[in-house]
Amino acid sequence: MSRRLFILISAAFLVGGAVALGFFALNTAQAPQPQLVSGKALIGGPFALTDHNGKHVTDKDFAGKHKLIFFGYTYCPDICPAELQVMSAAMDTLGDKAKDVTPVFITVDPERDTVEQMKSYVENFHPSLVGLTGSPEEIRKAAKAYRVYYKKTHSESASDYLVDHSSIVYLMSPDGEYLAHFAYGTGPEKMAEGIRKFL
Repeated sequence: MSRRLFILISAAFLVGGAVALGFFALNTAQAPQPQLVSGKALIGGPFALTDHNGKHVTDKDFAGKHKLIFFGYTYCPDICPAELQVMSAAMDTLGDKAKDVTPVFITVDPERDTVEQMKSYVENFHPSLVGLTGSPEEIRKAAKAYRVYYKKTHSESASDYLVDHSSIVYLMSPDGEYLAHFAYGTGPEKMAEGIRKFL
């Protein structure tokens, strides 16, 4: 091999190595760094409401037990009673484990869902079901904490109207942390199975 050919080959290797090193450095500098992401869902939080017996309660009153929480209203024609029936059946399916769970029904229609109305309504479902109502502002804060959508529909009558709302049952831990949720249409057996995983 001639000296000239050797020099050309060596130069080509050096240039190629420099280019490769440059690409490596550039890609390393621009590569996105892994982000630390918390797996905690931003669902749940403090609330201050009134139960169906007229007692003022906060989220602290429910500490120490798992909670099944559903937002709806007593004048709801179909979704709410159906979902509360499923929750009640899931509680029955849990058997002795049900003592570790408190089912909670929070109204999104505080104008009509008074303490008296809530009391007569929740008595149609599971005996441990707690109905909660409050002022419009208290309900708004609770719904916001649980990322619940609700909106009164227009009606010619001030007292005869429907309320569009989210239809999700949340399972919360004894310390108020989100654990799981159940979409509308989930059967009682599947709901009970989902709850049992956390008990």
